[in-house]
Parts: sequence; structure tokens; C-alpha cells
Amino acid sequence: MTPGAVLVSNRIDVKLQHSWSQIFTGETITLRCEIQGGEGKVWKYEWTAPNTNSPPTSSEYRISRVSVSHSGDYRCRGSSDYLLTGWSDAFRLTVSSSKPRATLTAQSSVLPAGGSVTLSCSVEGSAGWKFDWFRHNSEFSVAQKIEAGTSEHTISISEGGIYYCRGGRGDPVYSTEEISDVTVKEASFGCERSSFIVPFIIGLVSGIIVVLLLMCCYRKIKKPCCNSLTQSQSTNQSSASQQTANQDQTQVYSSLLHGDLSVYESIRGSGNTGSADEYNNVTSGFQLEGLDKRSRHDGTEESSDYNNVNPESASGP
Repeated sequence: MTPGAVLVSNRIDVKLQHSWSQIFTGETITLRCEIQGGEGKVWKYEWTAPNTNSPPTSSEYRISRVSVSHSGDYRCRGSSDYLLTGWSDAFRLTVSSSKPRATLTAQSSVLPAGGSVTLSCSVEGSAGWKFDWFRHNSEFSVAQKIEAGTSEHTISISEGGIYYCRGGRGDPVYSTEEISDVTVKEASFGCERSSFIVPFIIGLVSGIIVVLLLMCCYRKIKKPCCNSLTQSQSTNQSSASQQTANQDQTQVYSSLLHGDLSVYESIRGSGNTGSADEYNNVTSGFQLEGLDKRSRHDGTEESSDYNNVNPESASGP
């Protein structure tokens, strides 16, 4: 305490520049010493802090890349000429050793045709974050930033893809880990197409089965008809052949020669009941009869000639 200084009762407080409930290793933070009612005066500040050998003399205590070793109580006081404030209440700083994680959730994993899906990004247990939003088409494609530094923790998307978010805060910006992603599929290329293709395939297969059954039934119906038609054609051909044979049988010619006289006899059948055997029998009969008559005729002529040569033999002794 400076000799001759007057202790003032102005309230003094240590405050964190940002109202963050949790501080993470690697962030940059600023503590401020505020003297209420000390406006218009030039103050010189004193700090008590853990893990420091040269605290600042300004109203701000800036720590770059804070670590767990910076955790502890921080106090300050101010002096101006002969005025001196008391020490502030302790400000307890706690630094977390873990790195924050951004969690992304989707209203739906399927994007309806012509519609949209809402994505939400959050960092548990802390505040003051701004969010960057990324999208890539496949697991191995390069991600594209679609939104940057939005204060709102939600966005609306209208196309499918793989999405992830990243939170950032402070100056310079401290970022969260990028480990949370969500896949959103477009219904027009996924579910709706599948719902169209499956019934189409089922209908196509059913149609083929019906056609095969109809062809089978048609063949079963057609086969007896074909057999009947074939039998009818065979019967007609057989009848035609039989009729031709009968017509041939009706014409029988036998020639009986008696000297120079030729006799032709025509015998006609009495219908179509004749057969090949009857035809042969009739023909043979007429041939035998003709030969017999001719033999007898030749014998008579020979006898007559003999009588003419031997008259005595004809009359007897």
C-alpha cells in the first residue's frame, strides 16, 4: 500500500471477458478488472494469479493458449494518485484438459422430394460458439463449407449428402473437434425410387408368370384339337386311297380269243365292297375259262383235220 494513500470503498470485480461457463485447453481468454465509480480517473492495476511471475498492470489480463496450470483464483485492485481500492473477490478459473466436441443431429435422415431437413449443431456444457457447416458428396470427397460463422445452431438443407459441423469461438478462433457427421439421403434417389422399382419388378415377374400360364393352357387346349385334325386328315387320305382302289377294281377286262374273234367282257362291281382278293379271283376265273374254251376249240379243229385226212379212220373198219 502506497504511503499516504486513501483507501476507497469502490467495488472492484474480476470478470471473464466472455461469459463462458467452461474453458478448454488451448483457448485464449481475457480477464478484466472493473472498478465501479472510478470513471474519469487513471488507474493502475495489480493482479494476483497462479503460475505467473510478471502479472500485467493494465485492467486486462490476457492469457494465450491457456492450460490446466492456469487454473486457480484471480484477484485485482487499482490505485490512482493517492487513492487505493481493496482487493477484489477471487475469480476461480477452471481449465478443462479435454477438447470440446460438436454434435450434429438431423431432423430426419431422409430428405423428402422438394422438401428440407433441419440440422442442429451443439457443444455440450459451454456457450458462445459460432458454427461452420460442411457437406461432401461421399466419404472420400473433399468437403465444402456451406455456411460459416452462424450464431444460430440450426440450418435447413435441401440436398442430400454427408454433413458435419464445427464450432468456433474467441479471438483467435478456437475450434472444436470435427468428429460428428450425419448422412442425409434424398428420397427421390433412395426410398421413393426403391418404392417404385420394387412394385415394378413384382409386376413384371407376375406378368411373365401369367403369360407362361396362358401359353401352357393354350398348348394343352390346342393339342387335342391338333390330334383330332391329324386323325381326320389321315382318315380322309385313307378313304381317298380306298376309293381309288375300288374304282380300279370296278374295271376288269378279260379277253377271250376264239380264232380271230376278240370278246371283251366288262364286269362292274356292285359297290365299294370289293377287295383285292376278289379282284384276283374273278380275273383268274375268267382267264381259266377262256383257256378251256380255246383248248376245246383247238381240239375240235385238230379232230376235223384228222378225219379229213383219214376218212377210213373216221368211218371205222
